[in-house]
Amino acid sequence: MYKYFLSILLLMFFISCKDGSKQLANNHEKGPDIDWTEAQKFYHSHMTRTVELIDSLAHLNPESEKAKEVFKKLRINFKKAEPYASYLNPAIGHRANGPALPIFAEDTERVLAPLGLQKIEETIFEGGEDATVFIRETNLTKGLLVNLLENTGERSLNAERFFIATHQQLMRIVSLGIVGFDTPVSLWGLEESKISLQSLYTVYGLSIQNLVQDKNQDLDTSFTENIKMAIQYLDQNTDFETFDRYTFIRDYMNPITRNWVSIRKESGLWAGVNNKPFNFDASTFFEKDAFNLTYFTPPVNRNTNEKQLALGKKLFFEPKLAKDGTMSCATCHIPEKAYSDGITANLDNTGNTLQRNTPTLINVAFQKSFFWDGRAENILDQITSVFTNEQEFASSVHEFSTEILSDSTYTAMFEEAYGKVSTRNTDVIRALSTYISTLNGFDSKFDRNMRGEESNFSEEEKLGMNLFMGKALCATCHFMPLTNGTVPPFFSETEKEVIGVPETASNQELDDDLGFFWRYGKEVHRGMFKTPTVRNVALTAPYMHNGAYQTLEQVMDFYNQGGGGGMGFDLEHQTLPFDELQLSDSEQRAIIAFLKTLTDTKVQGKTGDNSQLVAQSSSENNANQ
Repeated sequence: MYKYFLSILLLMFFISCKDGSKQLANNHEKGPDIDWTEAQKFYHSHMTRTVELIDSLAHLNPESEKAKEVFKKLRINFKKAEPYASYLNPAIGHRANGPALPIFAEDTERVLAPLGLQKIEETIFEGGEDATVFIRETNLTKGLLVNLLENTGERSLNAERFFIATHQQLMRIVSLGIVGFDTPVSLWGLEESKISLQSLYTVYGLSIQNLVQDKNQDLDTSFTENIKMAIQYLDQNTDFETFDRYTFIRDYMNPITRNWVSIRKESGLWAGVNNKPFNFDASTFFEKDAFNLTYFTPPVNRNTNEKQLALGKKLFFEPKLAKDGTMSCATCHIPEKAYSDGITANLDNTGNTLQRNTPTLINVAFQKSFFWDGRAENILDQITSVFTNEQEFASSVHEFSTEILSDSTYTAMFEEAYGKVSTRNTDVIRALSTYISTLNGFDSKFDRNMRGEESNFSEEEKLGMNLFMGKALCATCHFMPLTNGTVPPFFSETEKEVIGVPETASNQELDDDLGFFWRYGKEVHRGMFKTPTVRNVALTAPYMHNGAYQTLEQVMDFYNQGGGGGMGFDLEHQTLPFDELQLSDSEQRAIIAFLKTLTDTKVQGKTGDNSQLVAQSSSENNANQ
C-alpha cells in the first residue's frame, strides 16, 4: 500500500512540475537588474530545514511534547518558504498544507488516505493513530516537501515569480492564516501570519529594497512601518477567539497590500499579467475590481464586447428560449431577489417542482464549479445544461428558436454582436454567459468598511465578522473575501462539502439527495455539494441545496449543532467537525448581523453601473410570466 501511495505522489509531482514549467516558460523581465540570489537562498534554506525537521519528526512518539515542539519548528520554516515553494508547484503546495481529508484521485478513481501537514497536526494533537500510520504520514508528506525543496533550488527566482508569490502569500494571511484554516487544531494561524509578514520583509530586504529606497524613500519607510505595526498587533493580540480581524484587515493588512502594489509599480520590474485570479493593480483584496474576471472566464468567451453583453441581457428575460416558450432565465433568477427566487424550489416546464433550490447569480462567475452538485466545470457548460434539460428549456445546443426573431430587434442585435443571425444556440449561450458574468457586486457595507471608505460597523457586526472568521469556522469553507468555496490563493478549484443537510427544518431525517455522488459513485461523495457564496445571503432564503431552512437563525442552529453528524445522522464522511460550535444565542445573532453587511445587489458590468437593472428587469420578468 505504501508503494502505491508513493507512486501516486510521484505521478502528481511529475505532472505538476511539467505544467508549472510550461506556465513559466519564456518569462522575461524588464527594468533594473536585481540579484535574486540571496532571496532564493532564503526560501531554499527554510525549505531544506523543513525537510530535515520532518525527518526528525518521523522518529518521535507523535503524542509527545517533543513532537509538538519539532512540528512547530517545521511549520515555522515551511511558512517562511511557502510563498515561493507553493507558487512554483501549486498542486503540491496545497496538498502539503491542505485539509486533513481523504484524497480522491480522479485518474484511478481511488480514495486515498489524508496526508500533509494538517493531517500530521491532527495526529500529534488529537492522538489515537498507530505509530506505523504516523510514520507513513510523515514519509508521504516528506515526499511532497522534497518536491517543493527541489523546485526552490532549481528554478531561479525573478521579478514575476517574486511579485506573484508575495501577492499570493498576502492573500493567504487574509483568507487562510487568520481564520485558522492552515492549523485548525493547534490554532497557530495568528503566529504564522506574523512569521509570513516577517519573512516578506526579510526577502524584500534581500532583493528590491535598495531599488525602492532609491526611487521612493517615503514608500519604503511607509512599508517598513506598516509591516512593523502589523507584526506588533499580532504580538499583542494572540488569542484566536477574541482576535479582531475587522481591525487587523482594515487597519494593518490593507495598508501593507496598498504599499505592495505601489512597490511593484515603483520598482519598474514587472507590469503584471492577466492570467491570474488577481487584478495586480487593485490596492486591496476588497476593491470592486480586486479579482480578474478574465481568469475565471472560459477562453472561448473572453474578449467580449458591449453588443454581446446587451444581447445577453435581453436574452436573459426571453421566454422564447424555452421550447414551449414559458420559461426564461429570469423565471428562477429574479433580479430583485438577488437573482434567486425566494422559494424552496422553482417549477419545471410542466409545473412540477424542481429538485433543488435556486442559487444567486451575483458573483457566480468567480467559481470553478457550477450547479449544487458541481456537474458543470464552467459557466458556459452550466447554461448549456439548462438548454438541454428536458425539465427546463428542453432545446438542444444545435437548435435555435426562430420565434425569437419575431422581435425584430434581435436580428440587428445578433448581427452586431456576432456578425450573423445564429442558426444554433451556441451564440445565445455565449451572450448569456457574457451578461451573467457581469452580475458582480463588491460594494457592500462590508467591502466599504474593509476599504476604509466607511467606518460604520456596529459592535455586533464586528463581533459577527470575527466569529465568522474565527470561532464559528465559517471562513474555513466560505473563504474571504469572495465568501464562496473557491480556494485561495490559486482559485483553481471550488470546494464541495458533506455537511449532512436534513430533509426539512424539523431535522428528523437526512436529505436523500446524493449530490456529487452521481459522478463516481464513491461513498466519500455521498451528499456532497458545492460551497456557495454567502454574499447577499440575507436576500436569498430559503437556504441549503434543498431549501430546507427558511431563516438564517435555522442555518446557524444547524452549524452550531455540528451539522448533520452533530444531529445524530450517520455521516462517516462529513467534512464539518462533528463537535458543537458552542455559540451562544447572542453570538449567533452577531454572525447573522455580519452576514447582512454582505448585501450588495448594485451589480457592476462592463457597461458600467447596472443598478437600474433591478427595477427594469422586474417589470420585464413580470411581463414574461
